[in-house]
Formats: sequence, structure tokens, C-alpha cells
Amino acid sequence: MEYMRSVRNSSPHTLVNYGNDLEQFVAFLTPPGAETPKLGQVSHHMIREYVAHLHDTGLEKSSIARKLAALRSFFKYCVREGRLNENPARLVATPKLPKRVPVVLSAEEMNGFLNQLAGSGKVHDPGFEQKRPRNAKETAEAKNQGISRGIPEDGLLLPRDRAILELLYAAGLRVSELTGLNLADMDQKDKMLRVRGKGNKERIVPYGEKAAQALRAYWPVRDSLLEASEDAGRGTTSARAVFLNYRGQRLTQRSVGRIVKKYVKLVNVNWDLHPHSLRHAFATHLLADGADLRAIQELLGHQSLSTTQKYTHASIRQLMDIYDKAHPHA
Repeated sequence: MEYMRSVRNSSPHTLVNYGNDLEQFVAFLTPPGAETPKLGQVSHHMIREYVAHLHDTGLEKSSIARKLAALRSFFKYCVREGRLNENPARLVATPKLPKRVPVVLSAEEMNGFLNQLAGSGKVHDPGFEQKRPRNAKETAEAKNQGISRGIPEDGLLLPRDRAILELLYAAGLRVSELTGLNLADMDQKDKMLRVRGKGNKERIVPYGEKAAQALRAYWPVRDSLLEASEDAGRGTTSARAVFLNYRGQRLTQRSVGRIVKKYVKLVNVNWDLHPHSLRHAFATHLLADGADLRAIQELLGHQSLSTTQKYTHASIRQLMDIYDKAHPHA
């Protein structure tokens, strides 16, 4: 795990998952009353039995594939370190995964959604009074999450939330990249971001004027949030963070997910939208308007072009939907 962290630059999320996967495998090999087998005693037959066991428990194929990838990575490391002569997990086939094409909103739908937030000043929410925190416990919980149950009357959160949504779509950011943004990573004059992606790899991504307008409206809100923070003026990570919650602390990834869900619900749109959906829309709309696939790969921070190519399938599917709706003999 130390090798994964220091040499491979794996994300904390990956480290936690791989660690759990390896512990689960050891637990499978060590039933009650039995001794844990030595490293050299683990064969590909044992790993196949483990995969079959995971199938029997009803685990998704994608989760089984990840657990198998963790084992392959571990045994590959053992071979490299001279602790094993061969990798037993290499002989175990990965479950065939279904190809999932991301569901993407059209450019018109996305523009309508974001423009409604920009032009209304306050999103219409007929159930606003009922969605407010009803007691001190709910109020504290809402503040911890960095969101409100509905939009406050002073509109405090709307500038921040609009800036989040605009930036997710304008720059195609992952949620972890958005919440990890610091003020020092932004070049507001040239509208550029220095983004740290998976494996702590950096890339430069531009953003557009709509996102820049939303950010300019957010800065006074950020200042007021930071002034109310206990961490203000201490040079902490909160003081450096671009997006803050009610307590003046760095916004969490989970809170961003709730923010996206909240505004989709508030504008009465029947979409299953999540933060990564805006990244999908960013890539698909660029591709549909003629952007080069290699350029999109660089903007998204994908290591492999094959990962980016899934957006070509989404683009083709959108064309087919338009054809089916518009052609009289479709």
C-alpha cells in the first residue's frame, strides 16, 4: 500500500478500495479455525474460487473486475520484489463487462438548465417552506453538508452553486478536481485552470465566459463565508480553497452531488443528473461540434484514448435519436 501511495501516486479512494479488496481476499482464504496460506501457496485455482464466491454473493461484474485488478496489482508487485516467481492472478480471466454508454443531455437542455439558474436570481421552488430545516439539528446538518434545504432568502448559496455547475460543465472537471481547486490554480485573466487529476497528474483546462461571470458573482459570497469561518486568516486549506461550505471550510465531493440533485429538482426537471453527467455533456458536446478526440482526451485528463472513445458512442446515439424523431420514414 505504501508503494501504491508513494510510487504509483494512487488516489486515497483507490488506496482504501484496494486495501479493502486485499483484506477481503485474505479473509476468504482463512475460514474460521484455518491458518492463512503462505504467499507462495496461493494459486490461480484459489483466485478462481474467490471470483466464483463473489459471483455467488450477487456482486456486480464491475466490482468483481476491480477486486481482481487489485489482486493482479498486488501479485505483480510481489513478482517485481522477488517474493514470487509468477503472478497467479494473471491466469484468471476478468468478467466480461457490458459497454455502458453515458446518458448525455443535449446542448439545448444543458443551456436551458444553466440559463434558468443564471437568469432567475432565485429558482422557483413551490415547496420551499417545507424544505427548510425544521429544527436546530437539521440546521446544523445542512450547514455541515454545505447546502441548504432550499435556497435562503438572501440568495447566499445560489452564486456559489451556479459557479459550481457552470465550472463542472465549462471545464469537464471530475468532482474531486473541482473540490480540490485552490485560488492559486486559477488564472482568471486568461480563464485557465491548473487541475490535479487522477494519480496527482496536472493538466491545464480553459473555461468560458459564462463560468467566469458565475465566478465573479461568487467571490463576494466566498469572502463572507471565509470571514465567518473559524479557520479564517490561518493560512489553512480552507482559506486556499475555491469552493467553501457554510462553515467556511472546503466543500466536500458528497455535498457537490447533493447540490446538483437539488437544483435539478428545483427546476422541476425529470433528469437523473449527477456531477459526472456535466463532464459527460462537456465531452459529448465538444465532439458533436467537431473537436478532435485527442484534444478532448487532453482536456478530460484521460490516460488512454479508449476511455475517451466512449463519447463517440454517445454522440452517435444522439444522432440516431434526432434521426428517429425528425425523419418521416424512421
